[in-house]
Amino acid sequence: MNDGRPNPDALLARVAAEEAATARGKLKIFFGAAPGVGKTYAMLEAGRKLAKQGLDVVVGYVEPHVRPDTQALVLGLDVLPRRGVEYRGRTILEFDLEAALARRPQLLLLDELAHTNAPGSTHVKRWQDVEQLLSAGIDVYTTLNVQHVESLNDVVAQVTTVPVRETVPDRVFEEADEVELVDLAPDDLIDRLREGKVYVPDQARRAIENFFRKGNLIALRELSLRKTAERVGAQTLDYRQEHDADRIWPTSERLLVCVGPGPSSARLIRATRRMAAGLRAPWTALHVDVDRRPMRSDEDRIRLDENLRLAEQLGATIAVEAGVDFAATVLDYGRRHNATKIVIGKPRLSAWREWLRGTYVNDLIRNSGDIDVYVISGDEAPAGKVSPVPGESEVSKLPYAYAVGIVASCTALAYALFDVLAPTNLVMIYLVGVIAAGLTLGRGPTVVTSIFGVALFDLLFVPPYGTFAVEDTQYLFTFVAVLLAGLIVGELTARVRLQNEASHRRQRRTAALLELSRELAVVSTRESIAQVAGRIIGSALDMDVWIIAPGRDGLASADPTQEVQPPSDDLGVVKWVFENCLPAGRGTDTLPGGVGTYLPLVVNGGIVGVIGARPRVVWNRVEQAAPDTSQMQLLEAFASQVAGALERSSLAAQAEHIRLQMETERLRNSLLSTVSHDLRTPLATITGAAGLLVEKRDKLGESARQELAGAILDEADRLNRLVGNLLDLTRLEAGAIKPDLQPQPIDEVVGVVLKRLERPLAPHPLEVRLPAELPPVAIDGLLVQQLLLNLLENAAKFAPAGTPLELWAEAQGKMLVVFVADRGPGLVPGTEQRIFEKFFRTEGRSQTGSGIGLAICRGIVELHGGTIVAENRPGGGALFRFTLPLAEVPAEPRRP
Repeated sequence: MNDGRPNPDALLARVAAEEAATARGKLKIFFGAAPGVGKTYAMLEAGRKLAKQGLDVVVGYVEPHVRPDTQALVLGLDVLPRRGVEYRGRTILEFDLEAALARRPQLLLLDELAHTNAPGSTHVKRWQDVEQLLSAGIDVYTTLNVQHVESLNDVVAQVTTVPVRETVPDRVFEEADEVELVDLAPDDLIDRLREGKVYVPDQARRAIENFFRKGNLIALRELSLRKTAERVGAQTLDYRQEHDADRIWPTSERLLVCVGPGPSSARLIRATRRMAAGLRAPWTALHVDVDRRPMRSDEDRIRLDENLRLAEQLGATIAVEAGVDFAATVLDYGRRHNATKIVIGKPRLSAWREWLRGTYVNDLIRNSGDIDVYVISGDEAPAGKVSPVPGESEVSKLPYAYAVGIVASCTALAYALFDVLAPTNLVMIYLVGVIAAGLTLGRGPTVVTSIFGVALFDLLFVPPYGTFAVEDTQYLFTFVAVLLAGLIVGELTARVRLQNEASHRRQRRTAALLELSRELAVVSTRESIAQVAGRIIGSALDMDVWIIAPGRDGLASADPTQEVQPPSDDLGVVKWVFENCLPAGRGTDTLPGGVGTYLPLVVNGGIVGVIGARPRVVWNRVEQAAPDTSQMQLLEAFASQVAGALERSSLAAQAEHIRLQMETERLRNSLLSTVSHDLRTPLATITGAAGLLVEKRDKLGESARQELAGAILDEADRLNRLVGNLLDLTRLEAGAIKPDLQPQPIDEVVGVVLKRLERPLAPHPLEVRLPAELPPVAIDGLLVQQLLLNLLENAAKFAPAGTPLELWAEAQGKMLVVFVADRGPGLVPGTEQRIFEKFFRTEGRSQTGSGIGLAICRGIVELHGGTIVAENRPGGGALFRFTLPLAEVPAEPRRP
């Protein structure tokens, strides 16, 4: 019931949506029935108009069709270069998402929203590129044909007999800020095809004979018009709800049928379905819960669920509302959803009860305003049909027994205070009892409490005592006033109680949905998603809940550690749900003999799993209760969130797999580049020098032969170090190297390394500063030799001949810090950490290495428990600094 106050949940959702919209770009879709209707032309024309107004407009991608008029509109606009993607031996030109994000125009024109990107692109689909652009605050204009809308894909395939592989989720279409329908009559489109304005002549002729037949175009045009009309209708509802419009806008017919547990509701549902089909109008089946208690019997609950399920099967939208006043609740819902016709059943009350209590039909008609009300008689209930539930009569009479007890308690208290209080004060005790009954028992028991209380007060406490006669006629006014006050207070307290219960139910539902949303946002694996869902959903519904997902061995529980696993007898039900993407199991019309109830977890890309549930409180019963309508609605809401989380987990796993594949490919290419360059160069030198020695050994002098032999030795040593580096890198990554830590002076290790690098270091003056008092270090001598050899060779390679190299060390705390510096070109800013990655090379340098040596250096230092960093030196050059642990020197024994 609407009390005139705005719904706080709706206000919060509206504020959140407005905040999200301010930071997000705007999406406009130029929508059409088929290729060639002029979507791209309209998009470019709109972009040119905005560009003339000073807006920064960039063409991201336009399909390269041979359409001179369309291509002419591109001239004069900024166009992003296309990105070439190598695929199966050919280059595919694609939209460059990264370039668009870096360019950040105010408006980007991007053709073909349903396009599938080439393998290796950031996203699989172009609509995913658009979502990233919108998240970056960039407005996007794009184009879309009706056959690419996901929900219409199978319909289009039936009409045209041509399956369409590329689709866009309905969510993207519905969330667009604006949709402009570009319409063209089928005959005009066929004329354009024949004139060669859409495809080249041969292709156009084949298109007219197949997809572009006139019947197909008429059907596609109707689908596009209906889809656009649906969107406009949804916008109308959003606007009405946003501005709290009370008046009905009869822009289109919308039917609302009131459904209850009675057997006549099925006839109402079928009649409304026929009316909706004749009017081609959407319709809603509404159940209003006006009782203070849950459904009075299991039979009523089952019948209500069957009626609502029937309405859903016939195409209705299901809604359940709680309210004190049936008519007011129905009318409030109808006005909020712009219903133009309300269908209700004819009441079956006796004349005196109808005169005494009135009927909801009269209330609806009296207050309906400009909503039409249809009253339809339902089928009679089967004769003699009573509730089979044991104890139902006792349960229904129990509140009245409590009401009698409250009256008796008030009477006893009034009798005890009879000599202390006046009768006009004693009657207040009964009034308090009426309030207590209203707060706890409901409307009927409250009326009983009020009537019986006034009667006993008159009988026992008003002279003459023991009779209903009254000496003082003023007491008659007191009786009437107390009776009316009791009835009014009882009604008001009953309403407050119902509203409080409804508010608590909504709060628990909202809290559970919010908790599930928050916890699913911070988990990423399928097992953790199943654990969170099972705990929160199970607690909210008082059910055992399972998430079943496909794995290596078929469908299985996503959380194998869960205490209660899906029943083995339901595996066939689970498989059916997964294959058919429809609910099944207990409480449904498909495989109702299952132990649990199962719903598909559906996302845009298909089904990702199945959610199952069964009540915990009925394990030992012969017949297991099925979830009621409210539980099913809540379970469906939970299922939607879980499906989204599983989709995010799957996409994250796919992205990680793609990243690993790309990284593996990059490393493979780097390794091949290393092998082809760094191995070929020394081999070429060795081969050339050896060839000269063999072919011209008699003509070469001693010095020439010595020089050639030295070159062979140097290159062989270089080749040996490169192969050794590759092997060391493999062993480091595999964890196969275990350092043999021994206390050693660092200067001994440096001496060995300088001896081995005597020839490569000859062009550079080398300054070594190692204080004599340096303590020994705990190192593997051979590994640290390799570390220093790689660093010094790297410095000699990049530093110009004649520039000095420096090596020094100093003790700092428990670590020895070693410095290797040069006066070469230094490091490219931003690469100080990346140079230690495998196969990383600095582009644009005349000297390049294999990208292995520094990665090995980092591995060796980390094996010793140290760190290594690189930085640029003031005045030019690079400085490498690494730490090694000092050896623990045992204390000298004290002399006696």
